[in-house]
Amino acid sequence: MIILKSDRELELMAAAGQLVAKTHAAVADAIKPGITTGSLDALAEEYIRSHGGIPSFKGYQGFPASICASINEVVVHGIPGSQVLQAGDIIGIDIGAILEGFHGDMARTYPVGEISNEAERLLWVTQKALEHGISAATVGNRLSDIGHAVQSFVEDQSLSVVRDFVGHGIGRDMHEPPQIPNFGRPGRGPRLQPGMALAIEPMVNMGGWEVKILSDNWTVVTADQSLSAHFEDTIAVTETGPRILTKI
Repeated sequence: MIILKSDRELELMAAAGQLVAKTHAAVADAIKPGITTGSLDALAEEYIRSHGGIPSFKGYQGFPASICASINEVVVHGIPGSQVLQAGDIIGIDIGAILEGFHGDMARTYPVGEISNEAERLLWVTQKALEHGISAATVGNRLSDIGHAVQSFVEDQSLSVVRDFVGHGIGRDMHEPPQIPNFGRPGRGPRLQPGMALAIEPMVNMGGWEVKILSDNWTVVTADQSLSAHFEDTIAVTETGPRILTKI
């Protein structure tokens, strides 16, 4: 069942979303060659907790860290640790936080120093795909219109959309119905209504869309070892259009 949020609940979600966005800004400032992903994780956890929040990811189904840190061919769910960032890498950072009982969830993929033109284009396409998906989240549209907008844009750019992992509803739980694929035919699924809160998150690969999960049972990589990028915002469906809750 899709849980509709009241105006008050959406304001609480906006506060959680702002905390996540500000945590992203702090982490982004620290990303540079030579830093470890574990250091970024510690920074994010300290920022969230010092501002009254709780990291959503830490301990979730056994996940050991406060952020996901996904480098180069890692699509999502990379576990931060001793890995050192190198110039030319790209790193997807996914951060969730609970504030006043509600979750915010946001991901961005960042360059580490100077990156290749191809990697730069991958980041641009993925961010634009997120924008296309959000633009489709309007009252009266169908749920599948979001994924269709993402897929159409990405494939027009000759890149591919990951199909094994999807966006989701969000609220008092980090993952609520409905699931939101980043692909598919338009005009299918439930109609979008005011009060829906959705985490829309395209994952885009430079090569094929296929992925595999490594032996740690978390880290997801591209099957062909091509680069992957991940962008995500938490949004609310409103009568006046989609409202991005993970925005400073």
